[in-house]
This record gives sequence, C-alpha cells and structure tokens, in this order.
Amino acid sequence: QVQLVESGGGLVQAGDSLRLSCAASGRTFSSYAMGWFRQAPGKEREFVAAISWGGGITNYADSVKGRFTISRDNAKNTVYLQMNSLKPEDTAVYYCAADLFSGDPLTYASYDAWGQGTQVTVSS
Repeated sequence: QVQLVESGGGLVQAGDSLRLSCAASGRTFSSYAMGWFRQAPGKEREFVAAISWGGGITNYADSVKGRFTISRDNAKNTVYLQMNSLKPEDTAVYYCAADLFSGDPLTYASYDAWGQGTQVTVSS
C-alpha cells in the first residue's frame, strides 16, 4: 500500500512558476514509477508527466513539454513537478500517482495509488 500527499498548489498569474511536491510512504519509493495528472472542471483527468523509478526516463504531455519538469528524490521519497510559464489553461487539480507494476506510464489505468490532489489556478 502506498500513500501519496501532494502540496504546493496555489493561485498564480500567467507566466509565473510553481513547484508541486508529492510525498510517498508505504513501499520502497525507488521501486516504482510516478506520474502527474490533472483534471480541470468538466474535463477528464489527463496525463501531464511521468518519471521512471530511477529518474532516468521522463515523459510529458505535448501541452506542457518545455514548460514543466518532473523529477524525483528517492532519498526523500518525493516527486516534484516544476511548472514554468504557466497559462490559464493549466488551471486544474493536480494529482500525483504511483505505478506499482510498470504499466504504460501515459495511461491513467496503469496507476495504482493516487494522492488527494492540489489545486492550481492560473489567472490571466
């Protein structure tokens, strides 16, 4: 069983930056991949970024590529999402998730544990 707790969301202006954190507990953190998803009001949850267990492989949605960076610190059991050049369309609840069985990192169904989410609001 894995527990995930996100933090770092907030209200910012377009062009600003935020860094989200997700602290994990309950299983050896370095043994599984992690991902970030987001869900805007009235929309389905969508993939944002993923990182392999060792941090050597990352994936990004086209909409955030070049602006967002996913990273992890296995010594701190934490995954991060650095978000730069934020746009109003980035407004959503952001969720971190754990892929415990090495599924497709881009696919919602591959993830086995989810955090409660943190709100990111970008004003224009």
